[in-house]
Amino acid sequence: MTRYLLGRVAQAVGVLWAAFTVTFVVLYLLPSDPVQLQLGAAGIETDKLTPQELAAAKAQWGLDRPAVEQYWHYLTGALHGDFGTSFAQGVPVSTLIADRIGATFTLSLVSGALALVTGTALAYLAAYVRWRPLRLLLSRLPSVGASFPQFFVALLLIQLFSFTLAWLPATGDQGWQTLVMPALTIALLTGSMLAQVLMRSFDDTLRQPYVTTARATGLSRSAVQLRHAFRNAALPAMTILGVLVAQTVTSAIVVETVFTRNGVGRLAQESVLSQDVPVVLGVVTLAAAVFVVVNLVVDLLYPLLDPRIAHTPKVSRA
Repeated sequence: MTRYLLGRVAQAVGVLWAAFTVTFVVLYLLPSDPVQLQLGAAGIETDKLTPQELAAAKAQWGLDRPAVEQYWHYLTGALHGDFGTSFAQGVPVSTLIADRIGATFTLSLVSGALALVTGTALAYLAAYVRWRPLRLLLSRLPSVGASFPQFFVALLLIQLFSFTLAWLPATGDQGWQTLVMPALTIALLTGSMLAQVLMRSFDDTLRQPYVTTARATGLSRSAVQLRHAFRNAALPAMTILGVLVAQTVTSAIVVETVFTRNGVGRLAQESVLSQDVPVVLGVVTLAAAVFVVVNLVVDLLYPLLDPRIAHTPKVSRA
């Protein structure tokens, strides 16, 4: 067990390092000049600056050093929890993230809970109903929900609930009303993905011999599904939980931009556009850390759902 945990921790460290490195390389290879972007955003015309002034601006942000030296500087700082200072705002990256993480965490928590409830309920109903047309309709709904682009869903909700019905505010992040449409937008995709996996898992589980045996003992159909089938059918859904969390994080970038929410997702979008390297590195590392922590927790929860896993000599998943 100790060897397994050490292996998982080593994989988590590798994922964090890879995410950090790939992000730095992509930002460094972008054709735009971060110095010109920052000076332009400040209203300074770079064409009117002398070479000495441009060099001083690059030195101020550490962009005059070779790429390898810049990478090592950011990496060693990240290992100490210091991602530096934002080029655009002159504020420590940790402060920027701390100011905005609350809004993103709330949105992720509400949308995740909504996706879990709706996805699980839809999969259970599809497995429970016997009328074939209704069951076919329920089984097709997740594919339809996952096919819509999130920006389209967001705009559709704004048109319906804000402009047509005037029930909810179109933008902002003050009050629970501003949380409804963003949470629905994210939950539609993640809930559909979860329902698809659970439906396939329910179909496979209900064909197992132990389910037939449980039915033969006189248990009702609902009791068999809840007591015997549901726990085993949930294992594949637990496997993709990390993917769903990653999807929620990436969805926050689109959703917070459309609904003008001051969260980490919108901060990432703004920082990528301005090529604010320290902020992008900090946000990506945070998102990767959430991903690996969730996957590690899932690995530890597996034996609770299926005690046989705890007695397996080697537990590994692709």
